[in-house]
Amino acid sequence: MVSYVRKSPGFKPTTPQTYEDLGVSNSLVLDLILRRMLLEGFSNLGRLSQQLKLAHPIVEGTFRHMRSQQLVEVKGMTGNDYQFTLSQAGKQLASERFQVNQYAGACPVSLGDYHSATKAQSAKVDVDRRTLKSCFSDLVISDRLLDDLGPALISQSSIFLYGPSGNGKTSVAERMLRIYDDAVLIPYSVEVDGQIISLFDPVVHNKLDYEENPDIDPRWVLCKRPCIVVGGELVPSMLELKLDEASGIYSAPLQMKANNGILIIDDFGRQLMSPRDLLNRWIVPLDRRVDYLTLRYGVKFQIPFETMVVFSTNLEPSDLADEAFLRRIHNKIFIEPVEAWAFDQIFSRVAHSKHLQPDPDSAEHLRKLCLREGRTELRACYPSDIMNIMLSIARYEQRPPLMSRTDLERASNLYFAKG
Repeated sequence: MVSYVRKSPGFKPTTPQTYEDLGVSNSLVLDLILRRMLLEGFSNLGRLSQQLKLAHPIVEGTFRHMRSQQLVEVKGMTGNDYQFTLSQAGKQLASERFQVNQYAGACPVSLGDYHSATKAQSAKVDVDRRTLKSCFSDLVISDRLLDDLGPALISQSSIFLYGPSGNGKTSVAERMLRIYDDAVLIPYSVEVDGQIISLFDPVVHNKLDYEENPDIDPRWVLCKRPCIVVGGELVPSMLELKLDEASGIYSAPLQMKANNGILIIDDFGRQLMSPRDLLNRWIVPLDRRVDYLTLRYGVKFQIPFETMVVFSTNLEPSDLADEAFLRRIHNKIFIEPVEAWAFDQIFSRVAHSKHLQPDPDSAEHLRKLCLREGRTELRACYPSDIMNIMLSIARYEQRPPLMSRTDLERASNLYFAKG
């Protein structure tokens, strides 16, 4: 399998030392420090610099302004660092700013800097059949399918995986992330029109352990390229900014969190959101690589749409979308039912992983069981699903699991619905 450490990101923003280089307003920095100190009660320049991911000169400049406005009270020195608290006037102002917005984390980056970073980190891959065999080595995949996937992955445009259920469409989609051998920088948050959009999400962004480079702007987090999977729970609101009324902070939508990575729409066509609504929402982003979001009070702005969207479905593409939309999805890959040789390999791998000892003809016997009662196709999921039932039967009968013909037939009868 391809090793995933990651090359240094090509985008390397230097740590801003002045307000001009920071890209956000002085008042926003002041508000961050006020809110942070309201939460902390007692602080110093070094701690604020670390918590807000700001260079010392910027924090010190804001502190001097606050001191001149009598917003802070100096309580002493530790080495060359001031120890201070908010004055009564500072607490009052901080409370007012906290009512508007409660964000007190890393200083956001500007929308312009986010645009530039996302474009600079757009994925460029170079794969061949040998590379893909390594990436998908834990799946049994035909060379024909690898040769379909290769050009699609190199293009980094949208992909439509379709075909009967149970043949590994989701497994294939989730492993596409392995083609990347680099890392990307993702900002903690982005500022738009004075509003803060929280972007880095530890639930979906896999932060890498690394020795921090003091020359790189600490407002950015080094991560694996993201891979976000969403299925039947997808609703229109997940594709728009979400404002938390209590905190005044916006959460980034799915496609923004997936920038510079992969967004998988699993079981496409079975969402609460209709396929037509989703496709209409993304017809421009897929075509032009930009998306548009709107703040609560009507300000609309553009964000990059640098994500490879993978649609996975067992429904017919023509039943889900019209020709105009399907034309924008350049790569349509059919995941076909497995052939006998592939089924036997999957059977062998699953049996080994579950510590079962099959007889020489067990795979052939299971194939025959799977093709009884008018069934005409073998599915990649059958061996694992049926062996899980066999293990449950053995536990129920309080005995070691066996790969006998009797148990295979009993598990198959439980698995397949009667016609």
